Amino acid sequence: MNDLPPKNLSASVHQRLLNNARKTGRPFNEVLKFFCMERFLYRLSKSSLADTFVLKGALLFRAWDTPDRRPTMDIDLLGYTDNAAEGILHAIQKICITHVEPDGIEFEPDTVKSTVIKEDAEYEGVRSLFQGRLGNARIPMQIDVGFGDVIHPQALEINYPTILEFPAARLRVYSLESVVAEKVEAMVQLGRLNSRMKDFYDVWLCARHYDFLGTSLVAAIQQTFANRGTQPTPFTEIQIEIHNNPHLHAQWQGFCRKSNIHKLDQFESLEPVLQRFLERPLDAVQSGTTFTMCWAAPGPWQDVQRS
Repeated sequence: MNDLPPKNLSASVHQRLLNNARKTGRPFNEVLKFFCMERFLYRLSKSSLADTFVLKGALLFRAWDTPDRRPTMDIDLLGYTDNAAEGILHAIQKICITHVEPDGIEFEPDTVKSTVIKEDAEYEGVRSLFQGRLGNARIPMQIDVGFGDVIHPQALEINYPTILEFPAARLRVYSLESVVAEKVEAMVQLGRLNSRMKDFYDVWLCARHYDFLGTSLVAAIQQTFANRGTQPTPFTEIQIEIHNNPHLHAQWQGFCRKSNIHKLDQFESLEPVLQRFLERPLDAVQSGTTFTMCWAAPGPWQDVQRS
């Protein structure tokens, strides 16, 4: 399939991505961007840096085939390496030129620019911008690398799903518990609802579709809060901030439009699910008590059945 000359291969891939966009009803540019990010992750998995990074962020929901997941335009990674921008720049360049089976995509190492993410961003780290290319189509790439976070339970290893029939990346990824823990910590620590709509949505998504052991989720939240120096907060305080935000409706509407989400036009639709899912674990974190219940999606928390 991939024995075509480079020009013909890129044209073939372009057409197949166009067919995929028509079949799925997704915008072509979104499908193209996802394909480009997928092929970068494949190069990462084949590089000598494969064990240096762990995938996190919204791309995980694609890996898990989560229904109603939101689109994302960047790659989020946890880095086990020096956090200097220059070091990440060289790492991204190395991944860009990693030799893999032809897939029509080329990454341009000379275009990589890496800068420290300022403290008013979602987290401190390094952001790298560069160009990918499929034939004459240019695809802007963004990779955000964070450092020093904890994962509980340990990182998982998965085969990242492919859009077309190309080899899949074998990657280490965040645990579901740590995905929730970091998003909850961001809600509490940043106190900026204008930029956290996606986190409320993602936690709602996790509560709707995935099962949790209370002990494991509480441990992940405890470790994340302790590692980031954030004081535990009851869910009622998050609710107070929600209700005191006069711009909440407009912010939620804007997030839904941007993310092409049509099922939840009112933020109030999320709140009961978030309360049922987070209230008891956050109470356990704050009080330091053991929480042994289990969550079978879409909830509520129940006592563990013993045989």
